[in-house]
Amino acid sequence: MSNFKLDPDARYAKSHEWVRMEGGIAIVGISDAAQDMLSDVVYVELPEEGTEFKAGDQAAVVESVKAAEEVLAPISGRVVEVNDALADSPEMVNSEPYAAWFFKLEPTGDLTTELGALMDSDGYDGFVDETAH
Repeated sequence: MSNFKLDPDARYAKSHEWVRMEGGIAIVGISDAAQDMLSDVVYVELPEEGTEFKAGDQAAVVESVKAAEEVLAPISGRVVEVNDALADSPEMVNSEPYAAWFFKLEPTGDLTTELGALMDSDGYDGFVDETAH
């Protein structure tokens, strides 16, 4: 069992994004494990509102003192909102990875199939444990 915080209401991709459904809208960010691997986040490049993504498309970029990593759309959808607060305070990703969401999507794909392809918090915890060794 990893020591990382998890959101039990989220689904997780192997590329370390999380998605949580709230009122038919998908909220997307990166996991606690991902922010830990990146170290100090210094910049987040967010998509434009209205942009459509298929599951697995590059949707954003997160830059840290160590590296720049792509943030992939965990499900298909159209961006309906971005978290503008991250422009001024990208370090929020490090301190509160589940509150510091990147963007919100209106799902456009088969939600049952796409969410079903992602891991629940227990599955993701095991995945992080496995890949850390």
